Amino acid sequence: MSFASLGLIDQITRTLVSLSYTSPTAVQSQAIPAVLAGRDVMAAAQTGTGKTAAFALPLLQRLALEGAQAPSNGARSLVLVPTRELAEQVHDSVKAYGAGLPLRTMVAYGGVSINPQMMRLRKGVDVLVATPGRLLDLQRQNAVRFDAVQALVLDEADRMLDLGFARDLDKLFALLPKRRQTLLFSATFSDPIRAMAAKLLDDPVGIEATPRNTTVKAIRQWVVPVDKKRKPELFLHLLRRHRWPQVLAFVKTRKGVDALVELLAAKCINADSIHGDKPQPARLRALERFKAGEVDVLVATDVAARGLDIDNLPVVVNVDLPIVAEDYVHRSGRTGRAGASGEAVSLVCADEVQQLAAIEALTGQTLPRQEEDGFAPEHRVPQTNAGGQVVKKPKKPKKPKGDAQVVSEDVRFRR
Repeated sequence: MSFASLGLIDQITRTLVSLSYTSPTAVQSQAIPAVLAGRDVMAAAQTGTGKTAAFALPLLQRLALEGAQAPSNGARSLVLVPTRELAEQVHDSVKAYGAGLPLRTMVAYGGVSINPQMMRLRKGVDVLVATPGRLLDLQRQNAVRFDAVQALVLDEADRMLDLGFARDLDKLFALLPKRRQTLLFSATFSDPIRAMAAKLLDDPVGIEATPRNTTVKAIRQWVVPVDKKRKPELFLHLLRRHRWPQVLAFVKTRKGVDALVELLAAKCINADSIHGDKPQPARLRALERFKAGEVDVLVATDVAARGLDIDNLPVVVNVDLPIVAEDYVHRSGRTGRAGASGEAVSLVCADEVQQLAAIEALTGQTLPRQEEDGFAPEHRVPQTNAGGQVVKKPKKPKKPKGDAQVVSEDVRFRR
């Protein structure tokens, strides 16, 4: 199957050839015709399978063929994403796919000055990629109007709810035209997202290019049991033992991220970090250094679980397990992209057994355990079964107390 056979115009197919896109992925082959036909779409597919192209290519084509100009301070289509990093990544892809088309695009997110974004909107844009909070800020200052919006895309909507964007989304939905095309794309769809989709979408085309909430098969996944206090030491041990060229490591807290980077630097390991307290330019600089190979270890909180498109990333290490099980799918999805192989290693302490069980229940697999010599935990990590349940040890029978024991001894004596 070719991209041209899906109904894409010559200009776009030539651009795809220049980008070395040879044939559509499963989600692209199903979604592109539906979006071109004007249908609402709800698509679930694993990370790294081309979801951005699945909605961006047909959206760009529809905007280009209509030939209308975006009104001043207006946007013809909106793409909402949960994080700044994902906003940059999606916008970069939209610009690349739209090369040669007479369309204006822009990206807007918080953490940077709002003034340049307001200036950019004065001429209007065809595609606006934005985080919900910054988009509402722009609307409150009359920098953007929504009356010309023809299409709304929610990318990683489940993550937006996890990050507390539910109220912002409700406000935005109320401001948008009722008659519009709505597209939902994500690697995972929680039950709250499905309930939201039922209210937003009109007779949608449902696409599940891969089974719900699954991880990429090419990724080797395993768990290393360890005491919580020894996780940093074990991480250093694994780095040396496996000689991974680059590692993306996830830590639960910002303080934990900084502590691990400091430890790595003390061991002369090139490391940098991404978390919510860092200014956006610093976060982007850390990511670019990692992509360029100048940094060996990038340590991040879950702000980086989505929106990081890194070619040939060999391994992801969960120094801490995520609180939300779905985030494990997105973390592990940073490796093994576009059919490549990869590894996802999780350092798990006894306190995280419930999180481990939730991940295994979500993904439908029991993650194999591999103990490291010298790091056997003092606090045992309870076993979990294939159903994602914690297997409790059978209780020892209680010894009889007091008179009961005396009675039994008297009985034996009489016999």
